[in-house]
Amino acid sequence: MNWLVYHFASGQAFFSGIALVVLAAAASISASRAVRRAAVLTFCVGVMAIAVSSSAIPYWCYAVAIVATAAWAVSGLVEKWRRWSACAAIVAWAVAAAVELPYHFTPTLQPASARSLTVIGDSITAGLGDNDHSERWPAIFAREHHVEVCDLSHAGETAASALKRAQGRPITSPVVLLEIGGNDLLGSTSCAQFSKDLDALLAHVSAPQRQVLMFELPLPPFSHEFGRIQRSLARKYNVSLVPKRVLLSVLAAGDATVDSIHLSQAGHERMAASVWELVGPAFPARDDIKAAPR
Repeated sequence: MNWLVYHFASGQAFFSGIALVVLAAAASISASRAVRRAAVLTFCVGVMAIAVSSSAIPYWCYAVAIVATAAWAVSGLVEKWRRWSACAAIVAWAVAAAVELPYHFTPTLQPASARSLTVIGDSITAGLGDNDHSERWPAIFAREHHVEVCDLSHAGETAASALKRAQGRPITSPVVLLEIGGNDLLGSTSCAQFSKDLDALLAHVSAPQRQVLMFELPLPPFSHEFGRIQRSLARKYNVSLVPKRVLLSVLAAGDATVDSIHLSQAGHERMAASVWELVGPAFPARDDIKAAPR
């Protein structure tokens, strides 16, 4: 995966874009005409990076930052207001960065009541079907870490079809991991329908004393709403969101995929290791375990 694609898809471009906008605002205070001209170019690049990163911060946060930036751009023509308006824009974008930052930290799990994990996923987890002979990462994870894994993943799965599959099989695991939504995002599912389907799925899998994690979707440019839906419903059901960079770090490895999305054998092994880093604290080591459960 190209490093620039990774930078944008992981959401890191949001912060580099903000850094450029803040630099431009600070430079605009300078009395040097050459510096102010350079600030214009820096500002344009920064705004483009922020827009393409598709960071799903709340609408109000974008609105405040945009209004402050517009006020800075207009009042910059009047020298006595330039410093104050630039400072206002810097503060507004600093707030936006602070709002986004928590979504880039990995969640921490508490010890679970049983060494059991349920996985709900699409073809990134399930593979491409009968012609794909790779050992899937849930099987690798179960064997290497002595955790019973209930794998409900299926190729082509959407939030709606995942709900139907989950309803057909009781979920008893104290930890549930969702790798779902990519087919909704890249398919024909509307934002409204995705919100309805994901809401129903999270309501079904959530339960007292159960810890639920969900991979945040790497978003194409200008697809903010899918990410905003995930975050809103995660708060509603107390679901821990896994930062986009975790999944992208697996996909970005040179030999990790067969087509830039679906995992190769090496990719499944890396995914198993990445998932263990996420959920390992829920399954502390036990000396009496000699073999993986069947």
